[in-house]
Amino acid sequence: MAGSGKCRDYLFDNCKAFLIILVVMGHFMEPSYQDNSLLYVLKWFIVSFHMPAFIFISGYFSKRELSVTALIQKLAVPYLVYEVLYYLLYTCIIHKPTKLYLLMPKFSLWYILALLIWRLITPYVKKIPHHLILSVAAGLLIGCVDMPSNFLSIPRILVFYPFFLAGMYCKRDSITSLRNHTSRIIAAAGSAGFLAFLIFSNGYRDLPVKIFYGRYNYDYLGQDMITGILCRIVCYGIGAFMTYALLILMTERKIFCSYIGTRTMAIYLFHGLTYSWLKGSTDILENVNTIPEALLLIAFCICLTGIYSIPQLTSFTNKVASLHLPGQSVSHLSGYHMAIFRVVFYPKA
Repeated sequence: MAGSGKCRDYLFDNCKAFLIILVVMGHFMEPSYQDNSLLYVLKWFIVSFHMPAFIFISGYFSKRELSVTALIQKLAVPYLVYEVLYYLLYTCIIHKPTKLYLLMPKFSLWYILALLIWRLITPYVKKIPHHLILSVAAGLLIGCVDMPSNFLSIPRILVFYPFFLAGMYCKRDSITSLRNHTSRIIAAAGSAGFLAFLIFSNGYRDLPVKIFYGRYNYDYLGQDMITGILCRIVCYGIGAFMTYALLILMTERKIFCSYIGTRTMAIYLFHGLTYSWLKGSTDILENVNTIPEALLLIAFCICLTGIYSIPQLTSFTNKVASLHLPGQSVSHLSGYHMAIFRVVFYPKA
Protein backbone atom coordinates (compact mmCIF):
# COMPACT_ATOMS: atom_id res chain seq x y z
CA MET A 1 0.00 0.00 0.00
CA ALA A 2 1.04 3.54 -0.66
CA GLY A 3 3.02 5.37 1.92
CA SER A 4 2.98 2.80 4.67
CA GLY A 5 4.44 3.95 7.94
CA LYS A 6 4.74 7.60 8.90
CA CYS A 7 4.43 9.17 5.45
CA ARG A 8 1.55 8.28 3.13
CA ASP A 9 1.46 9.12 -0.55
CA TYR A 10 -1.93 10.79 -0.76
CA LEU A 11 -1.80 11.00 -4.54
CA PHE A 12 -2.42 7.26 -4.75
CA ASP A 13 -4.87 7.24 -1.84
CA ASN A 14 -6.92 9.91 -3.60
CA CYS A 15 -6.74 8.12 -6.96
CA LYS A 16 -7.89 4.86 -5.40
CA ALA A 17 -10.72 6.60 -3.54
CA PHE A 18 -11.92 8.17 -6.79
CA LEU A 19 -11.59 4.91 -8.72
CA ILE A 20 -13.43 2.76 -6.20
CA ILE A 21 -16.38 5.18 -6.35
CA LEU A 22 -16.36 4.74 -10.14
CA VAL A 23 -16.23 0.95 -9.73
CA VAL A 24 -19.32 1.00 -7.51
CA MET A 25 -21.16 3.37 -9.86
CA GLY A 26 -20.19 1.36 -12.93
CA HIS A 27 -21.66 -1.82 -11.49
CA PHE A 28 -24.88 -0.37 -10.15
CA MET A 29 -25.76 1.40 -13.39
CA GLU A 30 -25.21 -1.75 -15.48
CA PRO A 31 -28.88 -2.88 -15.58
CA SER A 32 -30.28 0.50 -16.73
CA TYR A 33 -27.59 2.59 -18.41
CA GLN A 34 -28.85 1.83 -21.93
CA ASP A 35 -32.20 3.47 -21.15
CA ASN A 36 -30.81 6.56 -19.43
CA SER A 37 -28.88 9.23 -21.34
CA LEU A 38 -26.86 10.42 -18.34
CA LEU A 39 -25.93 6.92 -17.21
CA TYR A 40 -25.09 5.90 -20.79
CA VAL A 41 -22.41 8.57 -21.15
CA LEU A 42 -21.18 8.03 -17.59
CA LYS A 43 -20.96 4.27 -18.09
CA TRP A 44 -18.76 4.67 -21.17
CA PHE A 45 -16.57 7.23 -19.42
CA ILE A 46 -16.11 5.03 -16.34
CA VAL A 47 -15.36 1.71 -18.01
CA SER A 48 -12.93 3.30 -20.47
CA PHE A 49 -10.29 3.69 -17.78
CA HIS A 50 -11.30 2.74 -14.24
CA MET A 51 -9.92 -0.80 -14.35
CA PRO A 52 -6.77 0.06 -16.34
CA ALA A 53 -6.02 2.80 -13.79
CA PHE A 54 -6.75 0.54 -10.81
CA ILE A 55 -4.59 -2.23 -12.26
CA PHE A 56 -1.78 0.22 -13.02
CA ILE A 57 -1.80 1.30 -9.37
CA SER A 58 -1.89 -2.34 -8.24
CA GLY A 59 1.18 -2.98 -10.37
CA TYR A 60 2.88 0.10 -8.93
CA PHE A 61 2.55 -1.38 -5.44
CA SER A 62 3.60 -4.87 -6.55
CA LYS A 63 7.27 -4.11 -7.17
CA ARG A 64 8.35 -6.22 -4.21
CA GLU A 65 8.26 -9.91 -5.05
CA LEU A 66 6.44 -12.15 -2.57
CA SER A 67 6.90 -15.86 -2.06
CA VAL A 68 4.32 -18.28 -3.42
CA THR A 69 3.18 -19.12 0.11
CA ALA A 70 2.71 -15.42 0.92
CA LEU A 71 0.65 -14.94 -2.24
CA ILE A 72 -1.48 -17.96 -1.39
CA GLN A 73 -2.20 -16.48 2.03
CA LYS A 74 -2.84 -12.91 0.85
CA LEU A 75 -4.77 -13.66 -2.36
CA ALA A 76 -5.63 -17.33 -2.93
CA VAL A 77 -7.17 -17.91 0.50
CA PRO A 78 -9.27 -14.70 0.37
CA TYR A 79 -10.38 -15.64 -3.15
CA LEU A 80 -11.66 -19.01 -1.87
CA VAL A 81 -13.34 -17.41 1.16
CA TYR A 82 -15.15 -14.79 -0.90
CA GLU A 83 -16.16 -17.34 -3.54
CA VAL A 84 -17.92 -19.26 -0.77
CA LEU A 85 -19.57 -16.05 0.50
CA TYR A 86 -20.90 -15.25 -2.96
CA TYR A 87 -22.05 -18.83 -3.40
CA LEU A 88 -23.99 -18.69 -0.12
CA LEU A 89 -25.52 -15.32 -1.09
CA TYR A 90 -26.61 -16.63 -4.48
CA THR A 91 -28.07 -19.91 -3.20
CA CYS A 92 -29.43 -19.01 0.24
CA ILE A 93 -30.61 -15.40 -0.16
CA ILE A 94 -31.12 -14.65 -3.85
CA HIS A 95 -32.03 -18.26 -4.66
CA LYS A 96 -30.09 -18.03 -7.89
CA PRO A 97 -29.11 -21.43 -9.32
CA THR A 98 -25.34 -21.71 -9.24
CA LYS A 99 -22.49 -23.95 -8.18
CA LEU A 100 -19.18 -23.35 -6.45
CA TYR A 101 -17.21 -22.83 -9.66
CA LEU A 102 -13.77 -22.04 -8.26
CA LEU A 103 -12.33 -21.84 -11.77
CA MET A 104 -14.96 -19.34 -12.91
CA PRO A 105 -14.91 -16.32 -10.55
CA LYS A 106 -18.21 -14.84 -9.50
CA PHE A 107 -18.87 -11.18 -10.22
CA SER A 108 -15.92 -8.96 -9.24
CA LEU A 109 -13.78 -11.73 -7.71
CA TRP A 110 -11.91 -12.12 -11.01
CA TYR A 111 -9.72 -9.21 -9.92
CA ILE A 112 -8.35 -11.07 -6.88
CA LEU A 113 -7.61 -14.10 -9.04
CA ALA A 114 -5.96 -11.85 -11.63
CA LEU A 115 -3.74 -10.24 -8.99
CA LEU A 116 -2.69 -13.68 -7.80
CA ILE A 117 -1.78 -14.87 -11.29
CA TRP A 118 -0.05 -11.61 -12.28
CA ARG A 119 2.11 -11.71 -9.18
CA LEU A 120 2.91 -15.39 -9.64
CA ILE A 121 3.95 -15.13 -13.29
CA THR A 122 5.57 -11.70 -13.45
CA PRO A 123 8.99 -12.72 -12.02
CA TYR A 124 9.25 -15.19 -14.89
CA VAL A 125 7.68 -12.95 -17.54
CA LYS A 126 10.23 -10.21 -16.76
CA LYS A 127 12.99 -12.53 -17.94
CA ILE A 128 11.51 -12.64 -21.46
CA PRO A 129 12.91 -10.02 -23.87
CA HIS A 130 10.38 -7.33 -24.89
CA HIS A 131 7.82 -8.81 -22.51
CA LEU A 132 5.80 -5.59 -22.24
CA ILE A 133 5.27 -5.52 -26.01
CA LEU A 134 4.49 -9.23 -25.98
CA SER A 135 1.92 -8.70 -23.21
CA VAL A 136 0.13 -6.15 -25.40
CA ALA A 137 0.20 -8.60 -28.31
CA ALA A 138 -1.27 -11.32 -26.07
CA GLY A 139 -4.03 -8.96 -24.97
CA LEU A 140 -4.88 -8.25 -28.60
CA LEU A 141 -4.71 -11.85 -29.81
CA ILE A 142 -6.77 -13.38 -26.99
CA GLY A 143 -9.74 -11.62 -28.54
CA CYS A 144 -9.41 -13.95 -31.53
CA VAL A 145 -9.81 -17.06 -29.38
CA ASP A 146 -13.16 -18.71 -28.81
CA MET A 147 -12.97 -19.87 -25.22
CA PRO A 148 -15.20 -19.70 -22.13
CA SER A 149 -14.95 -16.02 -21.30
CA ASN A 150 -14.88 -16.48 -17.55
CA PHE A 151 -12.66 -19.56 -17.23
CA LEU A 152 -9.94 -18.45 -14.79
CA SER A 153 -10.69 -14.96 -16.19
CA ILE A 154 -7.95 -15.65 -18.73
CA PRO A 155 -9.12 -13.08 -21.31
CA ARG A 156 -9.26 -10.26 -18.76
CA ILE A 157 -5.98 -11.34 -17.18
CA LEU A 158 -4.24 -11.09 -20.54
CA VAL A 159 -6.00 -7.93 -21.74
CA PHE A 160 -5.23 -5.92 -18.60
CA TYR A 161 -1.78 -7.38 -17.88
CA PRO A 162 0.09 -4.59 -19.77
CA PHE A 163 -1.31 -2.03 -17.31
CA PHE A 164 -0.09 -4.12 -14.37
CA LEU A 165 3.39 -4.34 -15.89
CA ALA A 166 3.42 -0.63 -16.69
CA GLY A 167 2.58 0.13 -13.07
CA MET A 168 5.42 -2.08 -11.86
CA TYR A 169 7.92 -0.21 -14.02
CA CYS A 170 6.59 3.24 -13.15
CA LYS A 171 8.67 5.24 -10.68
CA ARG A 172 7.33 7.92 -8.35
CA ASP A 173 9.97 10.36 -9.58
CA SER A 174 8.66 9.95 -13.12
CA ILE A 175 5.12 10.80 -12.02
CA THR A 176 6.40 13.81 -10.08
CA SER A 177 8.32 15.11 -13.10
CA LEU A 178 5.21 14.79 -15.28
CA ARG A 179 3.01 16.76 -12.87
CA ASN A 180 3.83 20.12 -14.42
CA HIS A 181 1.73 22.91 -15.89
CA THR A 182 1.97 21.70 -19.47
CA SER A 183 1.01 18.14 -18.57
CA ARG A 184 -1.97 19.38 -16.58
CA ILE A 185 -3.23 21.33 -19.56
CA ILE A 186 -2.83 18.29 -21.83
CA ALA A 187 -4.48 15.97 -19.31
CA ALA A 188 -7.40 18.32 -18.64
CA ALA A 189 -7.96 19.13 -22.32
CA GLY A 190 -7.75 15.48 -23.35
CA SER A 191 -10.13 14.32 -20.62
CA ALA A 192 -12.61 17.11 -21.38
CA GLY A 193 -12.36 16.36 -25.10
CA PHE A 194 -13.05 12.67 -24.55
CA LEU A 195 -16.02 13.43 -22.30
CA ALA A 196 -17.36 15.94 -24.86
CA PHE A 197 -17.04 13.27 -27.56
CA LEU A 198 -19.09 10.86 -25.45
CA ILE A 199 -21.77 13.51 -24.82
CA PHE A 200 -22.15 14.97 -28.29
CA SER A 201 -21.04 12.29 -30.73
CA ASN A 202 -23.10 9.41 -32.05
CA GLY A 203 -20.10 7.75 -33.69
CA TYR A 204 -19.54 5.25 -30.91
CA ARG A 205 -23.13 4.37 -30.06
CA ASP A 206 -23.27 1.39 -32.41
CA LEU A 207 -20.46 -0.22 -30.40
CA PRO A 208 -21.12 -2.23 -27.24
CA VAL A 209 -19.59 -0.80 -24.06
CA LYS A 210 -18.26 -4.32 -23.46
CA ILE A 211 -15.33 -3.56 -25.77
CA PHE A 212 -13.67 -2.18 -22.62
CA TYR A 213 -14.44 -5.17 -20.40
CA GLY A 214 -11.58 -7.35 -21.64
CA ARG A 215 -13.75 -10.41 -21.10
CA TYR A 216 -15.27 -11.02 -24.53
CA ASN A 217 -13.80 -12.13 -27.83
CA TYR A 218 -14.18 -10.17 -31.04
CA ASP A 219 -16.79 -12.51 -32.48
CA TYR A 220 -19.02 -12.05 -29.43
CA LEU A 221 -18.64 -8.26 -29.81
CA GLY A 222 -19.73 -8.48 -33.45
CA GLN A 223 -16.29 -7.65 -34.82
CA ASP A 224 -13.98 -9.37 -37.27
CA MET A 225 -10.37 -9.95 -36.23
CA ILE A 226 -8.88 -6.81 -37.80
CA THR A 227 -11.66 -4.52 -36.56
CA GLY A 228 -11.51 -6.07 -33.10
CA ILE A 229 -7.73 -5.66 -32.81
CA LEU A 230 -7.86 -2.05 -33.99
CA CYS A 231 -10.71 -1.31 -31.59
CA ARG A 232 -8.80 -2.87 -28.69
CA ILE A 233 -5.72 -0.81 -29.57
CA VAL A 234 -7.89 2.31 -29.30
CA CYS A 235 -9.22 1.05 -25.95
CA TYR A 236 -5.63 0.56 -24.77
CA GLY A 237 -4.81 4.12 -25.82
CA ILE A 238 -7.82 5.61 -24.05
CA GLY A 239 -7.14 3.62 -20.88
CA ALA A 240 -3.47 4.64 -20.88
CA PHE A 241 -4.19 8.33 -21.49
CA MET A 242 -6.94 8.55 -18.90
CA THR A 243 -4.73 6.80 -16.34
CA TYR A 244 -2.02 9.36 -17.11
CA ALA A 245 -4.57 12.17 -16.79
CA LEU A 246 -5.77 10.89 -13.42
CA LEU A 247 -2.23 10.78 -12.01
CA ILE A 248 -1.53 14.26 -13.33
CA LEU A 249 -4.74 15.98 -12.25
CA MET A 250 -5.40 14.35 -8.87
CA THR A 251 -4.34 16.35 -5.83
CA GLU A 252 -1.43 15.14 -3.70
CA ARG A 253 -2.87 16.71 -0.57
CA LYS A 254 -4.75 14.83 2.10
CA ILE A 255 -8.46 15.47 1.59
CA PHE A 256 -11.64 14.41 3.37
CA CYS A 257 -11.97 11.16 1.42
CA SER A 258 -8.30 10.15 1.24
CA TYR A 259 -8.85 7.44 3.87
CA ILE A 260 -11.18 5.63 1.45
CA GLY A 261 -8.17 4.88 -0.72
CA THR A 262 -6.75 2.72 2.07
CA ARG A 263 -9.94 0.64 2.33
CA THR A 264 -10.73 -0.21 -1.27
CA MET A 265 -10.65 -4.00 -0.90
CA ALA A 266 -13.53 -4.06 1.59
CA ILE A 267 -15.56 -1.68 -0.58
CA TYR A 268 -14.79 -3.70 -3.68
CA LEU A 269 -15.95 -6.95 -2.11
CA PHE A 270 -19.00 -5.85 -0.13
CA HIS A 271 -20.52 -3.57 -2.74
CA GLY A 272 -20.58 -6.60 -5.03
CA LEU A 273 -22.61 -8.56 -2.51
CA THR A 274 -25.07 -5.66 -2.23
CA TYR A 275 -25.32 -5.28 -6.00
CA SER A 276 -25.87 -9.00 -6.49
CA TRP A 277 -28.62 -9.00 -3.86
CA LEU A 278 -30.41 -5.95 -5.31
CA LYS A 279 -30.15 -7.20 -8.86
CA GLY A 280 -31.22 -10.73 -7.98
CA SER A 281 -34.03 -9.89 -5.54
CA THR A 282 -35.56 -6.68 -6.94
CA ASP A 283 -35.99 -4.84 -10.23
CA ILE A 284 -35.14 -1.42 -8.81
CA LEU A 285 -31.82 -1.14 -10.67
CA GLU A 286 -33.53 -1.91 -13.97
CA ASN A 287 -35.89 1.05 -13.68
CA VAL A 288 -33.60 4.05 -13.43
CA ASN A 289 -35.06 5.87 -16.41
CA THR A 290 -34.96 9.60 -15.65
CA ILE A 291 -32.17 12.08 -14.93
CA PRO A 292 -33.32 12.63 -11.31
CA GLU A 293 -33.37 8.87 -10.78
CA ALA A 294 -29.87 8.65 -12.25
CA LEU A 295 -28.63 11.36 -9.89
CA LEU A 296 -30.24 9.51 -6.98
CA LEU A 297 -28.46 6.30 -8.02
CA ILE A 298 -25.12 8.15 -8.22
CA ALA A 299 -25.68 9.62 -4.74
CA PHE A 300 -26.59 6.16 -3.43
CA CYS A 301 -23.34 4.72 -4.84
CA ILE A 302 -21.28 7.45 -3.20
CA CYS A 303 -23.02 6.87 0.13
CA LEU A 304 -22.58 3.12 -0.19
CA THR A 305 -18.86 3.61 -0.79
CA GLY A 306 -18.69 5.64 2.42
CA ILE A 307 -20.66 3.04 4.38
CA TYR A 308 -18.44 0.18 3.23
CA SER A 309 -15.30 2.14 4.08
CA ILE A 310 -15.93 1.69 7.81
CA PRO A 311 -12.86 0.26 9.58
CA GLN A 312 -14.68 -2.87 10.75
CA LEU A 313 -15.05 -4.20 7.20
CA THR A 314 -11.43 -3.43 6.36
CA SER A 315 -10.45 -5.23 9.57
CA PHE A 316 -12.45 -8.23 8.33
CA THR A 317 -10.71 -8.31 4.94
CA ASN A 318 -7.34 -7.94 6.65
CA LYS A 319 -8.11 -10.90 8.88
CA VAL A 320 -9.17 -12.99 5.89
CA ALA A 321 -5.86 -12.13 4.20
CA SER A 322 -4.10 -13.37 7.33
CA LEU A 323 -5.86 -16.72 7.47
CA HIS A 324 -3.85 -19.92 7.33
CA LEU A 325 -5.04 -22.92 5.43
CA PRO A 326 -6.79 -25.46 7.69
CA GLY A 327 -4.50 -27.48 9.90
CA GLN A 328 -1.27 -26.10 8.54
CA SER A 329 0.81 -22.93 8.59
CA VAL A 330 0.96 -21.27 5.18
CA SER A 331 4.71 -21.33 5.43
CA HIS A 332 4.62 -25.12 5.88
CA LEU A 333 1.99 -26.27 3.41
CA SER A 334 1.46 -29.99 3.30
CA GLY A 335 1.65 -31.87 0.05
CA TYR A 336 -2.10 -32.38 0.32
CA HIS A 337 -2.87 -28.66 0.45
CA MET A 338 -0.43 -27.87 -2.34
CA ALA A 339 -2.08 -30.56 -4.46
CA ILE A 340 -5.48 -28.95 -3.89
CA PHE A 341 -4.05 -25.55 -4.81
CA ARG A 342 -2.58 -26.93 -8.05
CA VAL A 343 -5.86 -28.61 -8.99
CA VAL A 344 -7.83 -25.40 -8.42
CA PHE A 345 -5.50 -22.94 -10.11
CA TYR A 346 -3.44 -25.10 -12.45
CA PRO A 347 -5.82 -27.83 -13.61
CA LYS A 348 -3.65 -28.83 -16.58
CA ALA A 349 -0.35 -28.87 -14.71
